[in-house]
Amino acid sequence: MIRNILGSLVALAGAASAVLSPFRDWYEGRAGQDYRVRDLFGGITDTGSGVLVSILLPFLVAAVLVIVGVVLRSRLVVAFAGLVVLGFTVLWMVRQGQAAGSLTVGGDGAGLQVGVANAAAGGVLMLIGALLMSGRGRGRRVRRAGERESEPEPYGAPGPDQVDTWPPTQEPGMSTQTSPWPEPEVDPYTGPDPHDPHGAHDARTRSYPQAPPERGAVGPEDPRDPVHPPHRPPEG
Repeated sequence: MIRNILGSLVALAGAASAVLSPFRDWYEGRAGQDYRVRDLFGGITDTGSGVLVSILLPFLVAAVLVIVGVVLRSRLVVAFAGLVVLGFTVLWMVRQGQAAGSLTVGGDGAGLQVGVANAAAGGVLMLIGALLMSGRGRGRRVRRAGERESEPEPYGAPGPDQVDTWPPTQEPGMSTQTSPWPEPEVDPYTGPDPHDPHGAHDARTRSYPQAPPERGAVGPEDPRDPVHPPHRPPEG
């Protein structure tokens, strides 16, 4: 965020410097607004020029591009605007050198003057502003080295704040039936059957025969037991 603000301020300062440069002297007392845009491609002449068709026109376009780039936080747009300003400045220097035979820098008003310096400085500031800007943030977060994506938990797995218990506890108002078939209804008990006074056929009072005791169990001796025959006193 800070880089975007700082880069935007530098780029806007460069745009302002480029727009103001045609209103200052460029060469031997001649202002930049006196040079026509088409003279930069066909050759410098002594013919004057209007403001909107002078070298101010490409600089105004570059300033608009800088504003758009700052709003959109686009480094490419701001850098392109800086290249436009520098490109037209260098092109003017080439054409002026061809027309004058040489380019000189003098402090007495002869040669290159402050307007050219303002245009070149404006283009450089635009490029520096584009480098300072961080641009728009990426929509997707870039994973760091060694960072693993969080895998979704399986369905039904207990969370960190849940306790896995078995069997699952029944919530109030919910049935414990898990089978899709309905449970059989149990006939209510109405007492012993009047036709069976002993209750032998009553499922609730029915008694089952006990299993016979195992051989060798403690109890009365069985004469038929070959393992433990009954004790007989010796004869005679």
